[in-house]
Amino acid sequence: MARLRQYYREKVVPRLRADLKIDNVMQVPRISKITVNMGVGEAVTDKKVMDAALADLTKITGQKPLVTKSRKAIASFKIRAGLPIGAKVTLRGTRMYEFLDRLINIAMPRIRDFRGVSPRAFDGQGNYTLGVKEQIIFPEIQYDQVDQVRGMDITITTTARDDRHGRALLEAFSFPFRK
Repeated sequence: MARLRQYYREKVVPRLRADLKIDNVMQVPRISKITVNMGVGEAVTDKKVMDAALADLTKITGQKPLVTKSRKAIASFKIRAGLPIGAKVTLRGTRMYEFLDRLINIAMPRIRDFRGVSPRAFDGQGNYTLGVKEQIIFPEIQYDQVDQVRGMDITITTTARDDRHGRALLEAFSFPFRK
């Protein structure tokens, strides 16, 4: 069992039930999935860029990414319909908790000039999205083997009813919000 999942069951659930005044255990918010998305627009001109991005995403998440393709042609971006322009990974279960553990405890402190993440990035339903500018903050990526610095979006989807419950859940996992 993942360390963070055990921590959630033993420490987070009782604390959230008390703080949010929830009667039923099943109403306590939990993380349902984490989606990691990497837009690779340069893959239109160079196919090797996509392979490098897929390799990076595989190392970071421990799961093979899904290649996302453009839905329609946009002439100004030189994109035709069906061209590969990104990659995404949906993490659930044990891999999700292990990734969240690495994100909070290892990767986020390695961000340059890090003062915490914005507490305003909730979407209204308790889900949180953060953008990472460099993939080299993850320890799985060797700095000297990186061909290009790429960013990614990380979306944490929760079962929370609103932003207040979602923020309480992430704060219980000691998510580093800006003060």
